[in-house]
Amino acid sequence: MNRRRIYEGKAKVLYEGPEPGTLIQHFKDDATAFNAKKHELIEGKGVLNNRISEYLFTRLNEMGIPTHFIKRLNMREQLIRKVEIIPVEVVVRNVAAGSIAKRLGLEEGEPLPRTIIEFYYKSDKLDDPLVSEEHITAFGWAHPPEIDEMMALSLRINDFLSGLFLGVGIKLVDFKIEFGRQFDNDMMRILLADEISPDSCRLWDIASHDKLDKDRFRRDMGGLLEAYREVARRLGILTEDRNVTRSGPVLVASKKE
Repeated sequence: MNRRRIYEGKAKVLYEGPEPGTLIQHFKDDATAFNAKKHELIEGKGVLNNRISEYLFTRLNEMGIPTHFIKRLNMREQLIRKVEIIPVEVVVRNVAAGSIAKRLGLEEGEPLPRTIIEFYYKSDKLDDPLVSEEHITAFGWAHPPEIDEMMALSLRINDFLSGLFLGVGIKLVDFKIEFGRQFDNDMMRILLADEISPDSCRLWDIASHDKLDKDRFRRDMGGLLEAYREVARRLGILTEDRNVTRSGPVLVASKKE
């Protein structure tokens, strides 16, 4: 079946959907870091991210968080609502790690005084620079009420995900999310878009502080697929270990939570 490709990013491809106002989001096996300066193919990563993101978006939908997610179509693809992406990445931080630790001279793993929300301008050629609300409004990327809505939703998402991961022995250190505008006649609403997976979160085992996220790839630690598989297993998505080395992850069927 020939489908019209709408957009291809570092980890996903968007195709025209079966109905107006929909898209198909395809998860690739590409692992990238440092704005794609580091790149590898890791067989099975896209399958795991599809299922983990499906699970988390389904739970957020049930919580009343408006998202672009409609349903999973197959092992690698989701049906999503078409939105106009706001060109700002929202990073929610609970613990010092990554760029904030370097910028502010903080010890990695140090709890932050409170949850901190940062904004980054979505631009690969500029390496997604940190920006302020003043930049966002001055350049027209989003209006003040939209920023307020994104911040409020981000804090609700953080509260829910922190509790969800804590329940399976994982600390939600930080995560990156994106939002989009959905237009319906004269009405516009802000929806959570993109994905939530170990590609876009820092997830640490609470007891051992083992990293269960893309930092394993960024820092040449190895074991990325095993870490993602462990996250899926703890969330109840992955069946108990069978021979899944080359054939990819063994995943249970979708079920209503």
